[in-house]
Amino acid sequence: MSSSHAATPATALPGALPGEVPSIPLRRLAPWALFLGLAALLVLFFVSADQGAVSIPAGTAIHEFVHDGRHLLGFPCH
Repeated sequence: MSSSHAATPATALPGALPGEVPSIPLRRLAPWALFLGLAALLVLFFVSADQGAVSIPAGTAIHEFVHDGRHLLGFPCH
């Protein structure tokens, strides 16, 4: 069975031309950007600034877990 039209993917947006990259509205992108930005800041805190003094779990468990990563990123810790 031969067809002159290419098969349209099931995920294509209505009104989009074949091969066109759909744009994502800022309203749909902003919450994800905010969430990922806050998660990145939290990771940066635990890797760079946490010395056990303000650690969420008591002790130095997080410091020891990210110790080699701290040195790899250039953060002094002792």
